Amino acid sequence: MRDAADRLHYLDEVMDLLFPPSPPDVRLGVRQPEARTVVPHRLVPRRVVPRAWWHRALGRGLPVAGGIDTIETHLSDVLGRRMRVVVHVRPARRANRKPILEAYDESGLAGFVKIGDTPRARRLVRYESEVLRMLAGRPLKVVVPPDVLYHGQWRGLEVLMLSPLPVGSHRVRSRRVPAPLLASAVREIAAIRPYGDAAGCGEAAAWHGDFTPWNLAAGSDGRLLVWDWERFAVGVPLGFDVLHHFFHRALRRMPPPVAARSCLAQAGGLLEPFGVDVAQARRTAVHYLVTLAERHRRDGHEPLGPPAVWLNPLVDHEECLL
Repeated sequence: MRDAADRLHYLDEVMDLLFPPSPPDVRLGVRQPEARTVVPHRLVPRRVVPRAWWHRALGRGLPVAGGIDTIETHLSDVLGRRMRVVVHVRPARRANRKPILEAYDESGLAGFVKIGDTPRARRLVRYESEVLRMLAGRPLKVVVPPDVLYHGQWRGLEVLMLSPLPVGSHRVRSRRVPAPLLASAVREIAAIRPYGDAAGCGEAAAWHGDFTPWNLAAGSDGRLLVWDWERFAVGVPLGFDVLHHFFHRALRRMPPPVAARSCLAQAGGLLEPFGVDVAQARRTAVHYLVTLAERHRRDGHEPLGPPAVWLNPLVDHEECLL
């Protein structure tokens, strides 16, 4: 099935979830169903936006129920002002897929909303809320995470609304982050101890867990804007975030087995600024790749293919490092 068809099928499920019709006995006085538009068009679905008159050129509208209990009415109630949402059309085959919304009020973009719609997604959304509240109490100087504007439950779903970070433009977000800023951010994240030094972490570090180029942007004030903290963890060797960033950049240019070999080969240079010697850097790279494969196994999704193809040959060759 084509990617667009997969996305549209999942989109239909999401829209029914977020905009359920009202029961027959309470329909009196409920606003009429309205139409939204899939943009840029249905063959390349990216977002679902409130329909405007000029959207007729983009194709037919997407009917949306006008129920009394929708995600828009819920957000309006808890935030105390009228909210409208734009729904991002997410890939249908990701292990951690979840509905992501842009929430708008009269003044413009008010925040981003994550919806936990499966047991795994609910856990991730709930955990990210906990992590961000913990970070809000830390005197971070380099890293800028979003603020939690609202976290609650609605119709069995986990709902987390986060403040928009001051990116400025898509061009700014897609621009490559300077290496010194990345290194400073990695050091600051690695030093985070959510439970204090008494937690027995020793020399182990914390890591963001998904420190990829698309989750980062250089802020205008010289700090690093960082999204998506749902994989944050402690107790790993220093350098996991650096290796994760390099590995996922490499995956854009080469197949997983080659990217994994490149990650191991470059580990010494990547971790040298952090005072990690070459032998330890190679051990850290193997540990990181095994940790990533284990995450995929727990998620029940293997986006890189079977570990027997992209990981095992490398690990078997470097068994002495483990």
